[in-house]
Amino acid sequence: MIRVIIVALLIILYLVLTLPVMLFFKCTNEKHKERNDRIASSMVRWIFRVLLKVTGSTVTVTGRENIPDEPVLYVGNHRSYFDIVSGYAAIDGCCGFVAKKEMEKIPLLASWMRLISCLFLDRQNVKEGLKTILAAIDLVKNGTSVWIFPEGTRSQNEEMLEFKEGSMKIAEKSGCAIIPVAFKGTDDVFEKHVPFIRPSHIQIQFGEPVYPRQLSREEKKFLGAGIRTRIQNMLDTME
Repeated sequence: MIRVIIVALLIILYLVLTLPVMLFFKCTNEKHKERNDRIASSMVRWIFRVLLKVTGSTVTVTGRENIPDEPVLYVGNHRSYFDIVSGYAAIDGCCGFVAKKEMEKIPLLASWMRLISCLFLDRQNVKEGLKTILAAIDLVKNGTSVWIFPEGTRSQNEEMLEFKEGSMKIAEKSGCAIIPVAFKGTDDVFEKHVPFIRPSHIQIQFGEPVYPRQLSREEKKFLGAGIRTRIQNMLDTME
C-alpha cells in the first residue's frame, strides 16, 4: 500500500508544483509553441520515469531502432495505465496520446495532457470522434507523433480486443509510418492486484514501421487487423 500512497502523492505534488510552469506555457504558447512542447514533453517523461522507479519495476525496451526520425503513429496493445507511463518514458520527441473523453474532466491533469498535445476521444459520438481523428492527422503533419490504443479500452485478459479501424486513418491520411508497440507486464504493476502496486518486469517492443501507402488495397482495408496481428506476433515471442 505504501507504493500506492507515494505514487499518488508524487502525481499530486507534480501537478500542483508545476502549475506556474503550466501557466507560463499557456501564456507564451503562441510565440514559443515548439519550445514549450519540447520542454513539456521532457518534463512529463521525467515524472513518468520517477513513477516507474517508485513502483520498483524494471523496463526492457527493444526495437527502438525501428522508429524513424520523423513523426509516427504509435499503435499499442492496452493492458494498463502503466502502458502510457512506460511507453512515453521509452520514446523521444513530442508525442500526444488519444485518450478517452472522461479524462478531460480531471483538473490539472487534463491541462498537462493538452500541453503535450493529447486529444480526447468521445467514443459515443461519431461526429466528435471524427474531429479527434482529423486533429490527430494535423498533429502528425505538423511534426508531433501520436499514440493510440485501438482496442478502445483496457483488455481484462491476455487476449487483445479487436482494433478500431477508424484510428488507422491518422496514418493513412498523414502519410506517416505506423509503429506497432507490444506491452507485456504492465498490468502486473497495478491492475492485477488493485489497490496494491507491486514491482514488475515491463517489456516494450517497437516493431518495424508500416507505411499504409505502400500496402495493397486489401491490406489497407483491414489495416487495424493487420497491425493487431503484428503486435500479437511480437507478444508471442516475449518471455
